[in-house]
Amino acid sequence: MYFRDIIGQEEVKGRLIQSAKLGIVPHAQLFTEQGGAGAFALAVAYARYLNCRQRSDTDACGRCPSCLKYDELAHPDLHFVFPIVSKKDKKKEVCDDYLTEWRGFLQGRPYFSIDQWLEYMDAGNSQAIIYSKESDEIIRKLTLKIYEADYRVLLVWLPEKLHQTCANKLLKVIEEPPTNTIILMVSEAPDLIIGTIQSRAQRINVRPIKEDAVREALIRQYHLVEKDAKRIAHLAAGNYMKAMEAISMGEENEFFLEQFKTMMRNSWARNVKGMRAMADTMAAIGRERQKNFFAYCQHLIRENFVYRFQSAELNYMNKEEAGFAVNFAPFVNERNVFDLMEELAKAEQHIAQNVNAKMVFFDLGLRITVLIKK
Repeated sequence: MYFRDIIGQEEVKGRLIQSAKLGIVPHAQLFTEQGGAGAFALAVAYARYLNCRQRSDTDACGRCPSCLKYDELAHPDLHFVFPIVSKKDKKKEVCDDYLTEWRGFLQGRPYFSIDQWLEYMDAGNSQAIIYSKESDEIIRKLTLKIYEADYRVLLVWLPEKLHQTCANKLLKVIEEPPTNTIILMVSEAPDLIIGTIQSRAQRINVRPIKEDAVREALIRQYHLVEKDAKRIAHLAAGNYMKAMEAISMGEENEFFLEQFKTMMRNSWARNVKGMRAMADTMAAIGRERQKNFFAYCQHLIRENFVYRFQSAELNYMNKEEAGFAVNFAPFVNERNVFDLMEELAKAEQHIAQNVNAKMVFFDLGLRITVLIKK
């Protein structure tokens, strides 16, 4: 991943490049984004640029020994920490046990999500975290001598997934890492990171990608016509992953939309049998996808409420979602929109707290039965 691979974000790129040129490199930095804005790719490109032997004013050279090792994500002074699912039967308990899969997953993929990583490592219904055991591995690595780089880099993807014990053990390392060691953290939910870690890192807010940059990238990479690229860039709302999904109506999005329709129709018809069947279906998809489904539902409720105002520039629905909104939008109004959003947010929270998924979905269906009639 190079700076040139990242769509937009010219301001952040400029700040990172200037930091490297001046040699003013904070030892702990926290890149934050809402998803799909390129924060992880920026962190990797920055690490590469810091250690490039022949860097230009805008990017790493791509030819020096350091860059060639970064191409394979196999530089001896680059260490990754990321959420995993412990598989004791296969002796996979720390991040290094997944390193081959992780490198394969990242190749040619500057934009990705936790769901894609879970599917890639065959996590099943398990939630991925960074286990407490990882702290010992990190401390061990950082006490070793730097092999060849100017800066040893520890890149932590989704520090909000750190186990509490692991997070507490790392406080001292984050505050005072060994000489020439840089800790780069990339978060999509920084408020979930313990405050003592947040306070020890310089924060870099990676804003959603500008619409024009998304549009130009879609035309360049997917050869879309101007009209289609502009529409998809608007729907993406600064998230390039959403833009890629919108091109083909991704399977996940299609599945979520069908389940949303089923949930609302069951509640309107007071179809208890249907609610139970849906609860069984959704209980089987895994907790990370369940949380994503509830986030998607909140998005659709908001969009259906706004749809009633007939202002296209305010709506962020694809063609299939907008087609459903024609008939559904009248049932989302001033009398129930806040209550619907609250119930969906509660359900998402309960799933995160490991409450029985079948109970959560069935109870939600019953509650929507009352609200949808308002």
